[in-house]
Amino acid sequence: MSTTKKLAHLFDATQCVGCSACIVACCQTNYPDLLEEENPAWKTLPSNIRKITLNRKHRPVQLLVQCQQCDDAPCVKSCPFGANFYDKETGQVKTDPSRCVGCSFCIASCPYDARWTHPKTGLPVKCMGSGCEKLVKEGKSPACVAACPVGARLFGDIHDATSPISQALQTSRTETLLPQKGTRPNFFVVVQK
Repeated sequence: MSTTKKLAHLFDATQCVGCSACIVACCQTNYPDLLEEENPAWKTLPSNIRKITLNRKHRPVQLLVQCQQCDDAPCVKSCPFGANFYDKETGQVKTDPSRCVGCSFCIASCPYDARWTHPKTGLPVKCMGSGCEKLVKEGKSPACVAACPVGARLFGDIHDATSPISQALQTSRTETLLPQKGTRPNFFVVVQK
């Protein structure tokens, strides 16, 4: 898919302190009615960010995983009703709740386990939520990026070589998650500066 912009996330695993401010900010911004609830699938506050711990070389590494904004998204392919689609302006994967019937094929097809079911609507949700969509349209950062106290998150246009995210991608060693799945994700993890 060719777009003028390509919005992407960057998570700096070398800077993250595990405070969960991003998870709280996501819930407050996108699901304020769920602040007293729990996402039963992830056993956390209802948020579009899931915390996982990997054991790497006898040392635990914490990752924060969310929608990877894949260029070849299984959720778009698996949706029989066209509710999941690519935004022509930003390249992001979006969901149209008016077309969604709650079949959850998109949840089952996501190799990143980055989608979950909203407990009140019964519909699948993912990053970006409506609150963050509004922030980005206003030229602001998504809630998770703004809330990070150590600057371990960036969001922006990777087609713009002068953007902070593009600069970080040029100066850091990054990896994408599950590259063998062929989804071509636009969520980058800094593993070394």
